[in-house]
Amino acid sequence: RGRSMSSFKFIHAADLHRYPQEFHEGGKALDLFIWSLNTVVLITSSLTVALSISALRLGDKARCLSLLGLTALFALVFMLNKFIEWSAKCHHGTWPGSPHLLESAKGTNVFYGLYFAMTGLHGFHVVVGAAVITWVILKIRRDQVTAENFGLLENAGLYWHLVDLVWIFLFPLFYLIA
Repeated sequence: RGRSMSSFKFIHAADLHRYPQEFHEGGKALDLFIWSLNTVVLITSSLTVALSISALRLGDKARCLSLLGLTALFALVFMLNKFIEWSAKCHHGTWPGSPHLLESAKGTNVFYGLYFAMTGLHGFHVVVGAAVITWVILKIRRDQVTAENFGLLENAGLYWHLVDLVWIFLFPLFYLIA
């Protein structure tokens, strides 16, 4: 059976208790600037998607499309930052199952396994959200989503807020432990 997000948090908390030093060191090795930048990017993207819904409901299609385009651009910036961070980890030999991690303490391997699994799953949802937002942009351009029929945009916005909320939980799980 698949694990829910709450069971991942439970596993992370149990592993943090079991390997506090390795999790502390792992958290210190992450790029706080990129994580902070990505947090600002995602919070701002939640604002732009919310404003896009208001703009469409007020009949300002052009502003709505601009704000949704900005939201999609923020998703791209987020993923680019994540690519840079993951590339640096891979360059230093800290990917799950790497020879470097296999020689390290077990807790270090657990930390990076959770880091890659949880941020990778989140990144997948960012890509899905950006694809949905792009699809909604096309629907708005074709007048299939309008001020009178905005439910699809609102649902896409709710999904995007959920993706942002998950990031708000990941940030302290990996950074505040350091």
